[in-house]
Amino acid sequence: MSWPTESELSAIKEAVSKMTGRDTEEVRVVVAPYRICPLGAHIDHQGGAVSAMTINKGILLGFVPSGDAQVQLRSAQFEGEVCFRVDEIQHPIGLADKNGAAKDKSIWGTYARGALYALQTSKKNIKQGIVGCISGSDGLDSSGLSSSAAVGVAYLLALENANELTVSATENIEYDRLIENGYLGLRNGILDQSAILLSSYGCLTYMDCKTMDHKLIQGPELEKPFRILLAFSGLRQALTTNPGYNLRVAECREAAKILLTASGSSELEPTLSNVEHAVYEAHKHELKPVLARRAEHYFSENMRVTKGLEAWATGNLEEFGKLISASGLSSIENYECGAEPLIQLYKILLKAPGVYGARFSGAGFRGCCVAFVDAEKAEEAASYVKDEYEKAQPEFAKKLNGGKPVLICEAGDSARVL
Repeated sequence: MSWPTESELSAIKEAVSKMTGRDTEEVRVVVAPYRICPLGAHIDHQGGAVSAMTINKGILLGFVPSGDAQVQLRSAQFEGEVCFRVDEIQHPIGLADKNGAAKDKSIWGTYARGALYALQTSKKNIKQGIVGCISGSDGLDSSGLSSSAAVGVAYLLALENANELTVSATENIEYDRLIENGYLGLRNGILDQSAILLSSYGCLTYMDCKTMDHKLIQGPELEKPFRILLAFSGLRQALTTNPGYNLRVAECREAAKILLTASGSSELEPTLSNVEHAVYEAHKHELKPVLARRAEHYFSENMRVTKGLEAWATGNLEEFGKLISASGLSSIENYECGAEPLIQLYKILLKAPGVYGARFSGAGFRGCCVAFVDAEKAEEAASYVKDEYEKAQPEFAKKLNGGKPVLICEAGDSARVL
């Protein structure tokens, strides 16, 4: 595996060693990769089928058990220090005054408190804290790559490891959901943490978000290897302050409620996964245009995931790429996400040499686009996208602050403690 490198591991261990006075050999490191979602965009919160894989970039959390209840954290990217105790009862962030959060000068440690909240809520016996330093991959705007889920998973694994707890990946998927939904008040689904915790190098991770069933789809040995392009927009907007995400979740649920009521199944939870495709076809004319577009995205995206698994399993990257691009188009036209800079970036990627397919990454309201590209043409494609985006959106291109506008990545592995 190309990540983390020896120098990256050494740097994070040295940082913790300086904090604690402990030998670098005693420092444990959580590796929590970022994820991409080739197919299954915006349907995990409705119990849809999704596909995902991790990349060779992400979060490193170096730590040692504190020996007492204290948690002490520093960040390689942010100033300040976050300190709290694991014997402090955590409450959802809306009740932050009860958490004593006002005592912290830094807010970047919110996910650490959220991890403790999730473990406490799940009745896990957490008696020992950690002393650690967290760091994201250098030169990379992680918006749209589920960096928040990677951070949450990293803190969960560190606290569990320090307390000698054996926790399954599926349990941690639920615990990270508690961080996002219960502690932070987001309404997102389980795609991000599932990809981070379940992925395996060389495989496409498939997950049914209704049943929680998952499987790894091994692709054949490819004659022409691929790379993953991440093209950054320079557009940043925190998910919790943009009403677009939660609004669309509500619209999907409203569409589901109307369809279920029309079919005599109003007692079911109003999620689109509870609506049979035949029911959708029979009653979709009863939906308002906006709700009809949300439902169309859900059902067409589910179909693209199914077809995408077949294409991946047979090594048909051309077909896989076409499905990814179709997903991107439906995200724009039916789910109606993506600001103009992201839409332009998506269109530029489709014209880049060697690109099989592209779409938004993440919620689609900020961040980056992702593309699969022929490995031999990856450098040429990256250069083309950089030049064309600078022409189309010079102001946003400047906001990348010296970070690489286009990054060439490889597939990654699951989150783990080294």
